[in-house]
Amino acid sequence: MRKIYIGADSAGYPLKEEVKEYLITKGYEVVDCGTDSTASCHYPVFASAVASEVQKAPDDVFGILICGTGIGMSMCANKYNGVRAACCGDTYSAKMTRAHNDANVLCMGARVTGSCLALDILDAFLCAEYEGGRHAIRVGMIAEIEQKQK
Repeated sequence: MRKIYIGADSAGYPLKEEVKEYLITKGYEVVDCGTDSTASCHYPVFASAVASEVQKAPDDVFGILICGTGIGMSMCANKYNGVRAACCGDTYSAKMTRAHNDANVLCMGARVTGSCLALDILDAFLCAEYEGGRHAIRVGMIAEIEQKQK
């Protein structure tokens, strides 16, 4: 099983705690990158903490980021080369972003996704396998764009 780095802002904190406990019961090694309360904070701090860890081993670890909508977290995480973050609000998108985009960071919105659905989305993401093939060409194109931006 892959190691999972998880982070959230104040809006995502309660769901992060639930997701973290769920992952631990499934046998994953989970590294909590914060926050540790519902006190107001800034999501880029936690998106950066998770994304920088995923960037070190993008094919070997996963990241999970949770904020109010998941959008801000995904925007920040995708600034890191090698990170392919996807904001998902349904199981089909979570499965397909792994299968077709080789996503390595799942972003979710605690204010728009209930906890039961969030756990289903998480399972869909973690259980899906990257298909490679024609999709590898597209993932490679993303990597080329990243290299040009350095």
